[in-house]
Amino acid sequence: MKPFWTTFRYTFIRFRGQILGWGLGIASLGLILVPFYDIFMDQQEDFMKMLDGYPPEFLAFFGGDKTSMLTPEGYLGMYGFSMLPVIIGIFAVLAGSGLLVGDEERGRLDLILSHPVGRSSFFFGRAFAFIGATIAVLLIAWLGFSVLLGGSTMGVTWGQMALPFLPLLMQALIYGTLALLLSMLLPSRNMAAMLSALVMVASYFISSMASLNESLATISQIFPYAYYQGAEAMTNLNMTWLFGLLGVCLVMVMLAWWRFLRRDIRLSGEGSLRFWFSSPLRRKKVESV
Repeated sequence: MKPFWTTFRYTFIRFRGQILGWGLGIASLGLILVPFYDIFMDQQEDFMKMLDGYPPEFLAFFGGDKTSMLTPEGYLGMYGFSMLPVIIGIFAVLAGSGLLVGDEERGRLDLILSHPVGRSSFFFGRAFAFIGATIAVLLIAWLGFSVLLGGSTMGVTWGQMALPFLPLLMQALIYGTLALLLSMLLPSRNMAAMLSALVMVASYFISSMASLNESLATISQIFPYAYYQGAEAMTNLNMTWLFGLLGVCLVMVMLAWWRFLRRDIRLSGEGSLRFWFSSPLRRKKVESV
């Protein structure tokens, strides 16, 4: 267990700058949105008239309608939580794709693994450090959304404000673990990050427009954003969706672990498709010939 905790501690410490940067950035959004709610409610008639001039696609894209916007969850969903999966997803994709391959491409991973630390302890130490860093980012963000609730007429408690961050955590973990898995399968970190980001953006756009197109509604069911509640979780948290996404994350982590145990470690730089499809067993057969 000592190699695991050592890996976890040092990896988590390496995330400290990203935790503060992303956490405070999202927290600042909450510090703006919560006080602005009172202004929004005082001038709601003007806002409603302004929205009358927008096409229905505008409201559908941000996951709301004019009536729901007058509730705290509708307001927070429209102006904050609808976009947060993409924002926190950028952090998750970058962190997940570089969790192991980042050091490999810099020529450090083989040196690290030459020390008395097993691959499994090393893998799970880093994976849990990524999960801990993601939770830390969202904890700071939650504080930013909660600290001014007492002076607002929103009528939301700190506990209720914490609920939307649970589906948001699952969105971050699903894209982070996808990036981690792809980094074990593809020749480079850049390819893994690019493909994961493509899935994330496609999920956001397709699911956001699904209410206006039946064919898109069917397609959106295969993407993670379709199972994201956002601020609606304050009143009705869907635990089935939550644990379903968690299960998918666990499957991708276990597949990435299995691949990490079987693959060779590059000395440095990016790999190639030839390296990607090769395996230790196959190379031994070629060398024996």
